[in-house]
Amino acid sequence: MTRADAETITRAGGFVRLTGRVLEQRRFGHRFESADPAGVRAALEAYRAPDGGFAFGLEPDVRGPASQPLAVPSALHILAEAGQLDQETGGALCDWLAGVAGPDGGAPSVLPSLAAYPHPPFLPVPAAGADVPADLLATGQIAGPLLEHGIAHPWLDGAVAFCWAAIDAIERTHPYEARAALDFLDHAPDRDRAARAADRLGRLVREQGLVPSDPAHPEADAAIAPGYAPGEWTYAHDYARTPGSLAARWFTDTEITRSLDFLAGQQGEDGGWPITYVRWAPNTAMEARPAITLHALHTLRSWD
Repeated sequence: MTRADAETITRAGGFVRLTGRVLEQRRFGHRFESADPAGVRAALEAYRAPDGGFAFGLEPDVRGPASQPLAVPSALHILAEAGQLDQETGGALCDWLAGVAGPDGGAPSVLPSLAAYPHPPFLPVPAAGADVPADLLATGQIAGPLLEHGIAHPWLDGAVAFCWAAIDAIERTHPYEARAALDFLDHAPDRDRAARAADRLGRLVREQGLVPSDPAHPEADAAIAPGYAPGEWTYAHDYARTPGSLAARWFTDTEITRSLDFLAGQQGEDGGWPITYVRWAPNTAMEARPAITLHALHTLRSWD
């Protein structure tokens, strides 16, 4: 079954052209209209900070000119999408991460420098001068694409060790953390260990009610994680974003089919997909939807 058919893509393209930043318009052109990926790279560079990191709202929830680790996953994903994630680009970002990471080997989500700029109330910012511990939310999302594309760097070696320890320690989790863990596990070098860890994580996700079996009735057997927005459910396709993901083994064929059908049905009359998380500022919601629309198309095409 083809869910991301020509009509779906055309409608999504109209939405991205109408509402998207230059970056999302360039990304759509490259992915669906065979446009030169150099345009994607040029648009991404506008978000590059002088210190080599990324800032300026590349990740819409992280504003201001100070580079933040939470913007790195977006940059890596876009570079990979454009065929530009290689040792040079990935290694340079690892150099930047090595300069801001603590001794525990991973990356924090945000740095104290974010305090001076607008940021969502649900994103804790460390105080100036305080220890800034790494977390799996950032490190898993960063390490995964670097490993997938064969990037080698001393910082990444420490990040791999950090991710293993953090995943092994999980007893209770939440969807964002579980998805970050999957970003790492889907590309971790020890595939047998990754499979075992993913199976354990999947059991925790199901036992803790973090995914509904039927998206039409999520309240029947799932709960929204504490601190998440009303209606911010996380579905099977959010975990198993491609058929090759270890999370695909968490679900039956029926559950995957229901989830993908639900995702396809979420395309709005304007051609875009909605956001479900907390809207803390009007511009962040507007900036996020085009990227979320591209992500939905990618998921549907991967399963098609």
